[in-house]
Amino acid sequence: MSSMKLSDHILLWNHAYIKILDIRFTMMEQGEAFGPYPLPTNAFLYTKRGDAQIWVDKNRHLVQAFHALHAGKGVCIQIIAEKEFEYFLIFYKTTLPIPNRQEIVALLENDNPFQYQYAFTPANPLTLLDKVEQMNTVWLQPNDKELKRLHIKALFYQYIYELLRQMHAQGIHPIKPDIVTEAVRYIEEHYHRPLTLEKLAQELSCSVGYLSKLFKEKMHTSPIHYLGVMRINKAAKLLVQTDATLQDIADHVGYPDGYSLSRSFKRHKGISPAQFKRAWKQKSEDEELSLWRRRYAILPSPIEWYIDDEIENHYQRKGASEMSKFKNMKVTAMTLFMCLSLLLAACSNATTTNGATPAANQETKANSGQEVMQEGKTRIVATPRGDVEIPAQPQRVAADQYMGQLLKLGIVPIGVREGMLSEGWIKKSGIPQETLDKIENLGNFPMNPEKLIMLEPDLIIGSIEKNIEQYEKIGTTVFIPYWEELSTAGPLEKFRRIAEVFGKEQEAEEWITGYERKVEDARKQIEGIIKEGETVSIVQLSPTGLFVLAAEGGNYGSNTIYQMLGLPPTEQALNMKEGFENISLEVLPEYLGDHVFVYVNSQEDAEEILNSPIWQGAPAVKNGHVYMYGEFDDEFVMEDPYSLDLQLEKIVNVLLEKKQ
Repeated sequence: MSSMKLSDHILLWNHAYIKILDIRFTMMEQGEAFGPYPLPTNAFLYTKRGDAQIWVDKNRHLVQAFHALHAGKGVCIQIIAEKEFEYFLIFYKTTLPIPNRQEIVALLENDNPFQYQYAFTPANPLTLLDKVEQMNTVWLQPNDKELKRLHIKALFYQYIYELLRQMHAQGIHPIKPDIVTEAVRYIEEHYHRPLTLEKLAQELSCSVGYLSKLFKEKMHTSPIHYLGVMRINKAAKLLVQTDATLQDIADHVGYPDGYSLSRSFKRHKGISPAQFKRAWKQKSEDEELSLWRRRYAILPSPIEWYIDDEIENHYQRKGASEMSKFKNMKVTAMTLFMCLSLLLAACSNATTTNGATPAANQETKANSGQEVMQEGKTRIVATPRGDVEIPAQPQRVAADQYMGQLLKLGIVPIGVREGMLSEGWIKKSGIPQETLDKIENLGNFPMNPEKLIMLEPDLIIGSIEKNIEQYEKIGTTVFIPYWEELSTAGPLEKFRRIAEVFGKEQEAEEWITGYERKVEDARKQIEGIIKEGETVSIVQLSPTGLFVLAAEGGNYGSNTIYQMLGLPPTEQALNMKEGFENISLEVLPEYLGDHVFVYVNSQEDAEEILNSPIWQGAPAVKNGHVYMYGEFDDEFVMEDPYSLDLQLEKIVNVLLEKKQ
């Protein structure tokens, strides 16, 4: 906790509008307890007689008669009377009149004195007691309501003046509460209720931006993501410990229905609740693995599974077979010794995001095993998590994404995530099999830590932020997000990001220039197929939903169709806040353009929708302007240079076939 200058505290009291909400006088018997009680608004507590222990959040105060305390809205107080104990509690609310000077608004934004905590024994306590007793007397009188409010407000300002005067004389400084700690506590206590970022900020008497900034700095995530993780973890616990229905669990942890819980569960855990419950039972039988994982924190949690890109829109087309399956491991004494030795070496020598530099004489080796450089030759790259010092010429690269981008830049990674090795573009890329054989399979998200340690990477590229800290324990790690919320950056931008890490911007731009020439040729070939004034929509059909892709931020070829070929999106696609929308079949006609591109998980999965009266009655379908352009596991899953070339060729061919 930090303190606030008393002069600033007084300044804001001078500018604030005050409203007294309640005044209470309470008498407690010896041994009686009160609370924990979350304050519904800001409050002053002034003791009249007796002894007590008072907790303001986790701060304990031993108080006697004539003790003044203050705490802000949302703070929990708890009182245990050690003797007969009497006290006054004054609840008040403040607002800052608008307009006001910008510096006053900024001061309140960053240092809200009405949320600060302080507790002290005044040097002249009877003056304060007199004001409090007068306020309580007036509060209980059945006088004219407005006149009574004015009288109480006048007495309250006299109380504030005397309190601040004595604080100033005694050198007492208000203590700023830890907003993040209060936010976490509030989320933990109210996760089962409807809770928004605006509601949370309101409860903590701060702005949304200020709360988000502080929370991100301390917790490395957003408040709403933290809330989502907490709800899902509570749900996961109920799944494995009870036989409650999904709807019952949804009600208990704050979701409107079982369907919403299931979607969120997949997004966080990578599998459905039912799959999770079955998998947990299977994993709980492996006691040896469970004990090993608990002992060595660098290993992933036994209840965390991830999909390829942490977006449900991708997972639901992969099916349960894509779930990472932990296998029984027998760790020999020699293997354990080697892993621990490598781990200690990695933790002490690897460059991390805090700027630590490996020993200057440590050697790194290329994939061929030859010595190519001395450590100490480093450079700084910028990432969403801050600047990172990396080897100037990384030779042993592991990545959980971006294999196609790396290979196009001439970088053969030593290991990648399992899904990278079976992507649809590989067979058509012309990459020699002996090159692919050099790339180690590192399992699913997050990459297998034991294998990573054994490979001794000098650079790890991670695409999901919650896995980064685990990777950083093993070696220098650069975070390059593949998805940002439910949207993804353009493929050319991703390629440039990767190239910048390795200082290969020129190579990337040369390929991009050639690709853009192909795009121009493709536009000429399909000219006239989409008439002026006509629009295009992209629909994705899967067993778990019907999705419409956005004009920007989507995947599965949407960038090739909309950005590269310049085909005109519908108004709905332009206005989507995320990269896609999950819709019902009933509203599908509202999203369809004059021409519709359709991507499916499989033809079997799409039959129900494609044969429905709603689909058959759509104008685009009646006019024959439907283009079946892809099926899962093909070149439209990824957005690397190899995939982009194949996507462009496929879209052009599909359009030209219709033209004929």
